[in-house]
Amino acid sequence: METQALFEKINQRLNETLPGCIEKAEVLYDFPVFHIKREQIHDVLKFLKEDDELHFHFLTDLTGFQTPDEQHLAVIYHLHNMPSNLRVRIKTFFPITHPEVPTATDLWPGANWMERETYDFFGVKFKGHPNLKRILNVDEMDIFPLRKEFPLEDQTRDDKDDKMFGR
Repeated sequence: METQALFEKINQRLNETLPGCIEKAEVLYDFPVFHIKREQIHDVLKFLKEDDELHFHFLTDLTGFQTPDEQHLAVIYHLHNMPSNLRVRIKTFFPITHPEVPTATDLWPGANWMERETYDFFGVKFKGHPNLKRILNVDEMDIFPLRKEFPLEDQTRDDKDDKMFGR
């Protein structure tokens, strides 16, 4: 199925089944991308997985990111229909002050570690997760290191020449 046809099919099916769930929809780099309201993200994921026509039964990846305005976080889900080799990207955005989305572990048990990693680095709480705790960083860590408020390097270092780094 051509990307544009897939995009239109998903858009149509989501609007029929879960009206108002889509905040934004576009095709980026030959990839259908849907921005979904946080309150409906679990319903959309469940629908895309269980729908007989779409059948996005495989969760390829799940990760988080912080928006450039530094006021919002997001979770991105990459879904795959393996028999037809079709892919879709689903995003949901929420304020950094309330970083919570429903877990997808009831749909894909493999989401467990991906959600733990996203929690560990961005502080996104996955409501209903069976064991949401740090997976790579130490338990005592009280920050989420991939948020933009945490610098990637020590700002007090004087042994670096910034012009060597294009600054």
